[in-house]
Amino acid sequence: MTERTPSTEHGTAACRAPRHTRVQHLIAADEDSLVDLEVVLATLPLCSTGRVFIEVPDPSWIREINAPARMTVAWLTRSNRSGAPGSGRACPAGAAVHRAVIAWADEMLCEDGDDTRVILLGGYLGTADIVDHLTDVRGVAASSIRTPERFGLATAR
Repeated sequence: MTERTPSTEHGTAACRAPRHTRVQHLIAADEDSLVDLEVVLATLPLCSTGRVFIEVPDPSWIREINAPARMTVAWLTRSNRSGAPGSGRACPAGAAVHRAVIAWADEMLCEDGDDTRVILLGGYLGTADIVDHLTDVRGVAASSIRTPERFGLATAR
């Protein structure tokens, strides 16, 4: 009896197969990268799984986002969050998505980041801190992380 390896090809039949390998995605964006986010989501296979975190200033920014059915989209509004604990300050840009992505990664990523592809579209400071945490603490390969080229981070871009 020969052992079959999971298929990595995508298509309607392949995505329904029980042994099909699904790559998990972790995607983060903010109000300035919503168009880029929609492009990324439109290019993913329909069978994609994972989590999308979108940080926006307030609830008026929340709208329908077309994502593959197996992906969960979470809107993070800064107006409903605080800054550093105990500071009494408002949540600064990038803080909510940073906290959410780090918490998710620490809970959900297996050893060495497993087969998770990370796409970070938010602002530079939050993105750079997330990249540092994922590579240094969670063991995710920088080549598995995509960031905007203008940031100049050592990732897959």
